Amino acid sequence: MAGEPRRCTGCGQALSRYNREPRCSPCSRLLVVAEPPPARVPEYVWQDADVVTAMRDGDFGPALARVRRLASLRQEEMARVTGLSQPFLSALESGSRRLTHYDKIVTVLERLGVPEHALPQLFASRAPGPVEAHRPHPASVREPELLEPWESPLDVARRLNGTISSNTDPATLGLLTEQVGSIVDRYEADGPHKLGPRTAELRNFIQTLLEGRQPPRQRTELFRLAAQASGLLSYMAVNAGHEANAEAYSTEALQLALEVDDSELAMWIFGTRSLGAYYAGRYDQALEWADAGLAIDRCNAQAIRLLANGRARALGKLGDATGARRAIAEAEELSSEYRLPDGLTPCISFAPYSIPRTLANAATAHVALGNTREVMQYAEQVDELVEQSDSSWSRALVRLDVATAMLADPQPDVEHAMTLGMQALAAGGGPSIRSVVQRAGELHTTAAAWQELPAVRDYAEALRSWHNAPLTRAVSDSAKMALASDSRNGRAPGAAHSRHQRVSPRTATGPG
Repeated sequence: MAGEPRRCTGCGQALSRYNREPRCSPCSRLLVVAEPPPARVPEYVWQDADVVTAMRDGDFGPALARVRRLASLRQEEMARVTGLSQPFLSALESGSRRLTHYDKIVTVLERLGVPEHALPQLFASRAPGPVEAHRPHPASVREPELLEPWESPLDVARRLNGTISSNTDPATLGLLTEQVGSIVDRYEADGPHKLGPRTAELRNFIQTLLEGRQPPRQRTELFRLAAQASGLLSYMAVNAGHEANAEAYSTEALQLALEVDDSELAMWIFGTRSLGAYYAGRYDQALEWADAGLAIDRCNAQAIRLLANGRARALGKLGDATGARRAIAEAEELSSEYRLPDGLTPCISFAPYSIPRTLANAATAHVALGNTREVMQYAEQVDELVEQSDSSWSRALVRLDVATAMLADPQPDVEHAMTLGMQALAAGGGPSIRSVVQRAGELHTTAAAWQELPAVRDYAEALRSWHNAPLTRAVSDSAKMALASDSRNGRAPGAAHSRHQRVSPRTATGPG
């Protein structure tokens, strides 16, 4: 059954559906098109078993397709009959869409004139009459397939507000970043014992924020700040001699850094782990941690720290002179490829090592190897910057390295070495850290071969007085492993030195 064509209301001329002109061609009147009446569905259609079954089951796609074929209707005609758009009707018949909106179902059933026996089961239990009269009470319509699919605009707004809401504003992130920077800047002046509680308080505050809600970018920054704070606590614990705390903090820091794919921070944390193993006398482990960090990105500027502080110094303690030299050379070559910070960077800084900091670590590596000449060369290169820096630790450590190297010389200058040791104790008179305490003790042990000399006895007495300070005594209790480790490696400090030493009356020069 075909639908009537549209006709001009003026002359009655049939109009082509492809003709979009605003005037009727025969009479040239403006078109006032009379839409043909919608086609009717013949009664016999509702006697078809397949139509009735599909309609009663609410399977409207196959039902409408079957009705249309039986009534010989084109799809556009069926769309006018049902009140559905032709694209939606097409999708409905193909099964890619479903008819679930209650009001639309009612409209379609009314316009098709579906009889009682073919009504969907939702309506079939009602008395005969117009479909609208069979509209069930709202409480009985809450069938899953007929639920209203749209949320209210207010619900959408509430969800959006909850999704992007944050307990951390940009100003707070800025202040937290400044706090991390302040701790780094103050570290060598205040030390781990004073700054440790402040850093732990900062870490706990960041954790409080992390337990709230933030958009992804803010949350990523909070993860990074948390990793930095835990990393600082790990470094401080190493310097304070608390190995278990250092390991716990570094484990936490590394996991947080990896969660936000911060490879540079992860490399820094591996460097701190290597440092902790080094001062615990576990040089093989120190080397492994350094190599784990280098495996992330050996060309990254953070690799300079891992090569000079981690790999070279551990290899020096293990007696691998060739490996230590290669690590130092690689660190120096990598330094030439980057624009690095000026001066002597803070030892705890997240920035890449500056060149003077790398050279100072190279000197320490050669101390363990007994290479006095190389130690003196590196020390002379950084001497001026060390003396001008605010780091009393750096001044103490360089003097102790040079003093220990002097005792390893074929013609040891014991008196000069002890003078440098005394100066190191004075330079390290600030907050005590494990590295200064340990190396001061190593110098004393190495000088024991000349213990009858007044300069050596004076240094021993000064060292005892220095150890009496409460914080120094606390740190020194955890820094007693390096000398025993050296003995295990077949290097008894001082034992190989000639007793025919050259004792110089010179005052301290050079790095001292």
